[in-house]
Amino acid sequence: MKVTKAVIPAAGLGTRMLPATKTVPKEMLPLVDKPVIQYIIEEAVESGIEDILIVTNRAKSAMDDYFDYTPELEDRLSAAGKTEELEAVRRTADIANIFYVRQKETRGLGHAVWRAKRFVGDEPFAVLLGDDVMMAETPVTKQLIDAAERYGASAVGTQKVLPEAISKYSSLKVAPLDGRIFRVEDMNEKPTPEEKFSDYAILGRYVLTREIFDILENTPPGHGGEIQLTDGLKTLCKLVPMVAVDFEGRRYDTGNLKGFLEATIDFALRNDEVGAWLREFIEEKARG
Repeated sequence: MKVTKAVIPAAGLGTRMLPATKTVPKEMLPLVDKPVIQYIIEEAVESGIEDILIVTNRAKSAMDDYFDYTPELEDRLSAAGKTEELEAVRRTADIANIFYVRQKETRGLGHAVWRAKRFVGDEPFAVLLGDDVMMAETPVTKQLIDAAERYGASAVGTQKVLPEAISKYSSLKVAPLDGRIFRVEDMNEKPTPEEKFSDYAILGRYVLTREIFDILENTPPGHGGEIQLTDGLKTLCKLVPMVAVDFEGRRYDTGNLKGFLEATIDFALRNDEVGAWLREFIEEKARG
């Protein structure tokens, strides 16, 4: 079971980040010195992914342009002797084999993943949500791929969340398997405290097998009137093995302002160019 393809659903409207996302895709908002989606693509590449499909909509052509060559800009940088900047610009175009498909209607995450059916074919594939940026020593997607290959199973990324927060996520019913890896027995989407299976939530990373496409094609609209990926996974885990990986690392939901600011500060503090300056700046502000 070798995973070399990934799907990044990035067709959401970005309503939690308005008005900034009225004309700029939320995935293209700058996180320190790179757009959010570049971190996600880099994670996929560092996990051994070779081909990436981004599911977009009609308002997100900026992503297509960003991961393309820009001859005029590159010529200017070359003529000015700005070698480092030129290399950085070219690197974004050469980072991976990137493909695009549009989700022509806003019908939910499950429908967005289903749009990748022809791209994926019969292979297992990773799904990385376009809002969720991870900070980890070993890429979170790699942690899931290793578990999926070890057990010949689908895999979902999970961590415990606060009991009062589980209603924002998908709650997992799990059984111990090996250390940080669990067997998935069931799940439900945005449960009430009485409905939840546990405080283990699915957080933005998946490794799935081809069976998910037939399931999603026949999954009726669920929570919010949309086709929910969780509803498809609920069926999938009853048909084929599925594991949950309590991944090592921190997840940032950059689709909301607080999560975006948390990610900006943490990633900036680790940045060689501005990290030391920012730490002094924050300490000065705290004293003042």
